[in-house]
Amino acid sequence: MKRLSVPALLAVLFAVLVWVSQTGTLNIYWQSVIMFMGVNIILSSSLNIINGNMGEFSCGHAGFMAVGAYVSSVLSVALFAKSAAFGQPLLPPSLAVWFFPVILLIGGLAASVVGLLVAIPSFKTRGDYLAIITIAAAYIVKSTIENINIIGGARGFMGMGSVMNAMTNTANLPWMMIWVFVGTVFSVWLIRRFIYSTFGKGVDAISQDEIAAEIMSVDTNHIKLVAFMVSCGLAGVAGGLFAHILGYVNPGSFTILKSTEIMVMVYLGGMGSLTGSVLSAILVTLLMEALRPLQIIKWVAIPLLLVLLMQFRPEGIMGRRELADVFPGLRKFYKFKG
Repeated sequence: MKRLSVPALLAVLFAVLVWVSQTGTLNIYWQSVIMFMGVNIILSSSLNIINGNMGEFSCGHAGFMAVGAYVSSVLSVALFAKSAAFGQPLLPPSLAVWFFPVILLIGGLAASVVGLLVAIPSFKTRGDYLAIITIAAAYIVKSTIENINIIGGARGFMGMGSVMNAMTNTANLPWMMIWVFVGTVFSVWLIRRFIYSTFGKGVDAISQDEIAAEIMSVDTNHIKLVAFMVSCGLAGVAGGLFAHILGYVNPGSFTILKSTEIMVMVYLGGMGSLTGSVLSAILVTLLMEALRPLQIIKWVAIPLLLVLLMQFRPEGIMGRRELADVFPGLRKFYKFKG
């Protein structure tokens, strides 16, 4: 029964979110804030695999997010919405509800492939060199999107709102809230299982000493590939959710500023702490909303927060600890054996 407590709590939270969204008890603004919290939880948790658990330094997570955002958006619009770019939908819009999770996964797989292309040249690089590679990859992705006119180029791409309307017409439910909740829970669950798996132990070994890990027969190249692909794939899923929440996607949303925002969440929460990534994503989302009236000044405040963190609390809120390390009594409710 204790093992069922977390699923039961999640089920209650899911029911409450759907009810307050459906009845209008929670207005559109706060619904959007909660959904962006979910997206940020996926982004910070996924980047933490590379920067936290593996001890590398990736600075281009927004690029992988962009791949997932555009691939899932183009697929959903081409399949289920009438658009100037693709004409009539290829499938009946009523099927959007059933195919949407598959579209998100395809966007995640596309981001994983890009992550694979970044991981291969990173085998012999660490630290600053990996940061340069990932920044370059993010700029390559952004520049490529800006020069593909069929998906709007620098103007951006829209039409995802029609897909969401098709879902609502099929069943009158707050579908975006549902998909964000499911995507967030699935991502955190997947990352937790990955961290405590055999691969996860190898990732930690690379973080401690890559040469020693190789001596102990750890296939570091293979583990780097898997870690990069999992991390980038989840960023792609987050990008797909992000694009459909807004109903519009633009290359300008995936600049170095977005990558910096994600890094702030990782370092604020604690390197290698999944709990810290979740907590920091919630805090940073609320901070971003509080600073929204300041407009451009908030992009000074967020990087400044990263500088202050590195100076005064480099270990972040949780360090490498999880919630069960702070409150040992919680272990019996969700203990997982890798």
